[in-house]
Amino acid sequence: MNLLLSPTPIRYSLLAGLVVGTRLLAAEPDFQKEVLPLLQQRCIECHGAEKQKGKLRLDSKEATLKGGKDGPALKAKDSAGSELIKRVSLPAGNDDRMPPEGDGLTADQIAVLKAWIDAGAAWPDGVVIESKNKPKAAAAPVRQGPPQPPLPELPKEFKPAAGEAAALATLAKAGLEVRPIAQNSPWREANFRLAGTNVTDASIAPLKEVTSLVELNLGATRVTDAGLASIANLGYLQNLQAPLTGLTDAGLARLKGLSNLVSINLYGTQVTDAGLETLKGLKHLGSVYVWQTKVTPEGAAKLKAALPWLYVNTGAELAALATNTPPAEKKEEKK
Repeated sequence: MNLLLSPTPIRYSLLAGLVVGTRLLAAEPDFQKEVLPLLQQRCIECHGAEKQKGKLRLDSKEATLKGGKDGPALKAKDSAGSELIKRVSLPAGNDDRMPPEGDGLTADQIAVLKAWIDAGAAWPDGVVIESKNKPKAAAAPVRQGPPQPPLPELPKEFKPAAGEAAALATLAKAGLEVRPIAQNSPWREANFRLAGTNVTDASIAPLKEVTSLVELNLGATRVTDAGLASIANLGYLQNLQAPLTGLTDAGLARLKGLSNLVSINLYGTQVTDAGLETLKGLKHLGSVYVWQTKVTPEGAAKLKAALPWLYVNTGAELAALATNTPPAEKKEEKK
């Protein structure tokens, strides 16, 4: 048979019969069955969503091709020139070896990665690898009374405000990151809690242009009632965390227009029953956290009367637990 005239392409070369480790080298390993589990088990713990050593992520196609501080992690069809292969092939004891701890990759595993890269490093669109050790989300509190209304639907077609890009750049320059909630999503989230007291009313002012914001954490910052004017018109905001801030009833009054708000955390603020009154018009509101505020059980009950499905956490459960905890044994006084 003349191979040059064969209408069927030859998928395996003569080298396919060579054994590396325990695996026969095929032209292209199966990504879902061979490559994805390998990256998940040996790489994502240090190069995933929760942790990025060397600013490198290997949990998505785009992040892997972008690479980290040392450049792209791989070069399609060039395993020999791919940084990923160089690192996993280094001997034990080398500071640059990946993974840095425990046993290195076996010859068989390295062969899988090489064959995958040399075949073009195919990665199905939209596939994101999660860490096997990712903690499970805590169970939502059991609600009493009528079921909560359906969550507000975000529009399928969305165009950011004209000044959003400039606002994001200003926030980034100040060390305040606003990032997409998911890959290829126009919706954004911001967690300013880590910046703490460096975050003020002035520093969050650009947020008024970030109309794509759906989650915001201002916990333990120096944001006051005046600062909430910057988010008063963010109509798609669904989750607002503002514990341990200087917020009062005046600040809550600024949130009356956030019709899509689903949850709000006011722990440790100066909010009172009067402040809760201003939340009665938020028909999608499902949970309010008011422990260690000036809200009374009567005030919480009035809000629940207006929004029967609402879960209001006043900390009463924790207070009851503390009351029922047996006192510790007194230490014997020193003579």
